[in-house]
Order: sequence, then structure tokens, then C-alpha cells
Amino acid sequence: MFTPVTVLDPGWLAFLSPELASRAQFGWTISVHILFAALSVGLAPFIVYFTWKDVRTGDERFARLRSFWVKVFAAGFVMGTVTGIPMSFQFGTNFPRFAEVAGELIGGPLAFEAKMAFFLEAVFLGVLLYGRDRVGDRTYVLSSVLVGFGAWLSGFWILVVNAWMQTPQGYEMVVRNGLEIAQLTDPIAAFFTPRLPWMYVHMINASVISVALLVAGVSAYIVWKKRDAAAWNTALKVAVVVLLVSAPFQALHGDAYGRHVEDTQPQKFAAMEAHYETGQADLHLLAFPTSIDAISDPRAENLFTVSLPGVGSFLASGGDFDATVLGLNEYEENPPVALVFWSFRVMVGLGFLFIALALWGAFLLYRGRLSESDRYLKAMVVASPLGYAALLTGWYVAEIGRQPWVIQGELKTNDAVSAALSGTDATLTLAAFVVVYVALIATALYVLKWLIRGELRDLGATDDADDGWRGPLPEVNEND
Repeated sequence: MFTPVTVLDPGWLAFLSPELASRAQFGWTISVHILFAALSVGLAPFIVYFTWKDVRTGDERFARLRSFWVKVFAAGFVMGTVTGIPMSFQFGTNFPRFAEVAGELIGGPLAFEAKMAFFLEAVFLGVLLYGRDRVGDRTYVLSSVLVGFGAWLSGFWILVVNAWMQTPQGYEMVVRNGLEIAQLTDPIAAFFTPRLPWMYVHMINASVISVALLVAGVSAYIVWKKRDAAAWNTALKVAVVVLLVSAPFQALHGDAYGRHVEDTQPQKFAAMEAHYETGQADLHLLAFPTSIDAISDPRAENLFTVSLPGVGSFLASGGDFDATVLGLNEYEENPPVALVFWSFRVMVGLGFLFIALALWGAFLLYRGRLSESDRYLKAMVVASPLGYAALLTGWYVAEIGRQPWVIQGELKTNDAVSAALSGTDATLTLAAFVVVYVALIATALYVLKWLIRGELRDLGATDDADDGWRGPLPEVNEND
């Protein structure tokens, strides 16, 4: 994966190539941003439900849950904004050729995302945070719906851009001012590409799964500390029900999505299965490297696999076990196969784990023992971040699997990188982004921990923390 590096005069400090550093920088930036974006998207239905139940019933349980998760949503919204803004600048600083070629196609959706979705979400989030006693019940519930709609609409416009990069259409290449660019010819075709419905449904549901696991994990931890915490017993039940619906649906949808990928991006499909030789394809349920080389270059001859013969062909074709699947040897340049292959297996493996956790929780819920099972509570606490791991690895399959193309079949990534960018500049900015974004992740986790501590104190429980500083702001007294 790594390309030759440029070495400075001191002889000990090495820098990545401009292309690799730029790709790593954008990949790291979007990886962190997507955590917070998915939090907003996945938390939206929970916010709407808790708000509606609070207004409709006046039950203190739902008021408590609404208040807690609106604060989490707000923190995620702020972090998502901070981590997302630099990505648009990176189009110009690191990938100017991409911005030149695709600007007419991606500029509109990105502007719509800011003007239609971001501001809608921001305005009504303020109402949710501060307007419970200032607006009517209907207005307050409507605000929760509009916040959720804004989050889902934001995801829609972003995925319009990404889906076009995966399956571009609705344009023609023309020469303008001496540069070949993509000129928009059919906005409907360009916005509603074949990939968009598949990607949007899969991404939205993945976000819901991730947040359902987070809600379940936080609820399980609080119930573990305070068994009679009525609100959090309710939240745990709601999260299990959501997981019970969304996790199996993701598996069924992912199966059909895979056939679409084989039809539109057969090279990516081959990379997902490390399928090199054109012909019948097996489905590797499990794969174990038999050598060090097998980790970075997985092939049939250097992997020990538990496979279903012909099932890869069956899935790719939609029913034919003998269908021919194109292999990676048919292409001159392939994506980093190991990253795609192993990311796909992590994503799928975690998906089946989520189904198992949902079924386990549903059984306990049916038996009336959901909050009594220490094993299940501990399992959900441990599993709470795994939804994001599955979401990220799925995103890596989608993005890394498209390489070497930044626009499928039209513009390669190495041709999109700035010719004026040096390895030194790109590597140093990558390092800066890593440091700053790690600090942002740590801050977000601290805020969540602070909110949980506050909730436990209100419930009369503890999380074995000290009795000192409890929040992200210094303590103040009435004279300050």
C-alpha cells in the first residue's frame, strides 16, 4: 500500500508521498466526521420518540430520556460541524483536479446540504434544547421531527455526491478553458444515480444500529448501577426492539446491495472476496491467513477458509451457483485488496453479532428478565461502540474498494491530487489532523462520560468516580 517516501536531510524523518498522505488525511477526516454524523442520523428517531412520549404522556421517564439524549445529540452536532468543515477545503488543497472536474456536479448537492439541511437542523435543535417551557407542545414535537428530518436530509445530499462518484451519470466531459471537466446534462440522472437508494438505506440503517447499540450500552450501564432506574429500563427495552428490527434488515438489504455492487462495480466485488481468477466464486465465511503475506495480499492459495462453494456466484448473479464472476487479474490496477477484504469480513461478522444480541435481548425481554441479566447488561456495554466499528469498516469497503478511481471510470485518485503539494506538506498536515481529531474524540467521550455521571448522581447511584470536578466547565459559585 505504501509508496516510496521522501527523506529529509537529517536522514531520520521520512514523509509519505503527496497522494498517500492526502488520501490518508481525507480518509482520517471523514472517518472521524462520520462518527458524529451517524450519531445525529441514528439518534434522530430516538429523539422524536422520546419527545413525543414526553409531551403525550407527561411521564417523567421520557422527559429524562429526552433531556439526556438531546444533549448528546447537540454535542454530536457541534463535533460533526467542526470535523466536517475541513473536508470541503481539502477538495481544493489536496484534490484540486477533482474539484475542477466534478465541481459542477457536486457543488449543488453540497450547497443544498448546508442551506437546506444544516440550518434546519441547527435552528430547531435550539428549540429542543431551550424551548420546552417556551413553545407549545405541538411546536416542540414538530421541532424534534424537523431536527431528525434535517439530519436525514443532510445524509441524503452527502450521499448524492458519493453515489455519483461510485456510479456517475447525467453528465458529459467537455473542454472548458483548456480543462476537461464534467458538465451537468441531466440533474435528475446525476442526483438519483443507481447507487443512491442502496447506499442511503444501508447508511441510514447502519447509523440507527450504531445508535441503538450506544443507547443500549449506556442504558445497560446505568441499569447495572441502579436496577430500579425506570427511565433507563425503558430506554434499554426501546433499544433492543430497534436493534431487533434494524439488524436483520441490514443483513437482508446488504445481501441485495452486494448484487448491485457486482453489477455496477465488479472489481470492488472481487476485492471484497479476494477473488483473482475469473470463474465460479466461493463465499468465504471465515478466512485465516496462513502466512504474513496473506494478511496484506489475501489469495486463495495463502488463506485457510471456511467457504460455501459457489455461493459467491449465487449472490453475485441472484441465483446461479455456476455464474462467472470477474477476477482481479482482469484489471491492470486494483484497490488495496487486503483492506477491502478484511474490512468486509469485520463488517459482516459484527452484523451477525448484532443480530445475535438482538435475539438474546428479545428473549430476555419476553421472559421479563432484561434488566436482571448481568451477562446481557455487560455484553451490551462492551458492544456499545461496535456499531461504529461496523459502520466504519463498511464505509472503507465502499471507498477503498473504488480505488484507483475517485470518480469511477472517469478520474483516478493519483490524477486528482495537487501537483504543487509536497510530501512534507501533506504529511505534516496529516499529523496535525490526527492530533486535533484525536483530541476532539477524547472531548466527545469525556462529555458523554460527564453526562452519564450526572445521570447517576441524579438517580442516587455512583460510577465509582471521585467527588471532584464533574463537568467540562470549571465549577462556579453563586458569587461568580
